Amino acid sequence: MSSTFKLGTIAGIRIGAHWSVLGILLVLVLALGFRSWPVLVPGYSGGAYVAAALVAALLFLASLLAHELAHAIVARRQGIEVRDITLWLLGGLAALRSEARTPVADLRIAAAGPLASVVAGALFGALAWLLVAVDAPTLVVMVAVYLAVLNAVLAVFNLVPAAPLDGGRILRAALWAWKGDRNRAAVWSARAGRGFGIALILLGAWQLLFAGSGSGLWWVLIGLFVVTVAGAEERQAQLGSTLGDVRVAEVMTADPDTTDAGLSVHDFLHDVVLSRRHSAFPVVDQAGRVEGLVTLNRLRSVPVDERGTTSVRSIECPVDDVPKATPDTPLTELLPSLGETPDGRALVFDGDRLVGIVTPTDVSRAVTLRGLVGDTSAVRPGVPGTAS
Repeated sequence: MSSTFKLGTIAGIRIGAHWSVLGILLVLVLALGFRSWPVLVPGYSGGAYVAAALVAALLFLASLLAHELAHAIVARRQGIEVRDITLWLLGGLAALRSEARTPVADLRIAAAGPLASVVAGALFGALAWLLVAVDAPTLVVMVAVYLAVLNAVLAVFNLVPAAPLDGGRILRAALWAWKGDRNRAAVWSARAGRGFGIALILLGAWQLLFAGSGSGLWWVLIGLFVVTVAGAEERQAQLGSTLGDVRVAEVMTADPDTTDAGLSVHDFLHDVVLSRRHSAFPVVDQAGRVEGLVTLNRLRSVPVDERGTTSVRSIECPVDDVPKATPDTPLTELLPSLGETPDGRALVFDGDRLVGIVTPTDVSRAVTLRGLVGDTSAVRPGVPGTAS
């Protein structure tokens, strides 16, 4: 999920927030400041209730961030790169660039989040006890109690054994260790997640239609999210099963055509693009070093009357932002990075030498052929000159 705005960086991890975060802030402030707390702890001004609710909402978001940071930090200790963390309406999401290599690592990453929520709940509970001991205002104590309970609920809910919840990840790790097949374990976990999500949707619908409870809408939203993400994870796991033993060298377009960074967009279009069948070209400098990647989509962004004065270098995607692999890299390890880049391509290097490019067409062909014949004989190293 792309972040609408950036909040900062913690421990080298980019932190962002989707605009829908404003939704959870608004819901919590309205529910606590205008409905619950005026009834539970009467005697305060309207402004005090709203201020307390806003503090509770912000601290809850901080708790969600701590939960996701725990996942991210443990993942990095397991050698997995963390792209960013995004907070949004229904929680948070730590985006990992690859998967755990062992069931134990998978278990540690999954368990870190609920453990962080338990610790946060315990800290807020201790704070509530301290506030009572010093005779703090009841409304202030209520904020700490609410956060302690909410973090405990967050930990318990996330331990439900259904993907994409942390409990689903723990289930996946256990099945992986038992059966020795990560992809099959992921499929089972995802199917459990879909069942759980459907149950939440039915529960929410029953509350809305028969119990007259507005909280039913919240359960429906959570259920829809769980079903959607679980379905995506099942498809990803099935793709991993299909391509599990395929290496990048077997699907890449070998020895891709390159283009000069100093060319104007006009000359590039007429002298290079029109004479070749590719939609993406690695860009090289005068010394022949790869410095970026240019695609037809990037060319469209240049107005016609500026193409003669605009260089290819000025519109290229810098090489540091292009996913990279070696010929021996498992294709399944490259796919997440390939899906994240706006250009949808990856460059393949053998040492410092460019030896290939991987495109969505290459991946689709590999999937289709593997599905047709079901063995590695269907997938062969890329041939120079094929379309990219």
